[in-house]
Amino acid sequence: MRGRRLAVNPSALRLSLTFYRLTGWQPFVILYYTSRTEGAVIFFEIDFNNGLAVYDQVVRQVKFAVAARLLKEGSLVPSVRELSGELTINPNTVFRAYRQLQDDGVLTSVRGTGLAVAVGAYSRCRDQRLELIRTRLEQVFLEAKQSRLEPQALRDMVEKQLAAIEKTKS
Repeated sequence: MRGRRLAVNPSALRLSLTFYRLTGWQPFVILYYTSRTEGAVIFFEIDFNNGLAVYDQVVRQVKFAVAARLLKEGSLVPSVRELSGELTINPNTVFRAYRQLQDDGVLTSVRGTGLAVAVGAYSRCRDQRLELIRTRLEQVFLEAKQSRLEPQALRDMVEKQLAAIEKTKS
């Protein structure tokens, strides 16, 4: 159920949905948010059962949105109260995530307005995203080596996955 796509009216300001997993009815939240992001569609997916702290999920998703240029430099992010209300999480959790993003140089405080994406945040977030992907790939390749998978079989798998991704893009 992870990564479910929603068909939503793009003129809507926001829509928050809570889904329940088929196994055990465990809630997770997906938020469609556009009101303060200049028309960009951002999906926050909070999974309370994936072992990753909720504030860390918010931090990662904001960084990924910046790296994907869904949030551009100077774009305002939702307020702590607004985002915590939409995601039905504690405001302190959102505050902690925003504080981490400020410490990382992704968000900056705009006096009298709120928080905005900082100048230079795109390159920092892109680099962090690439490092995360590189680390994950390294783990996959190590597992393939330990499984004694032939290098050509691994190359074929990678090529097949890349072709499938390209096919879904078009």
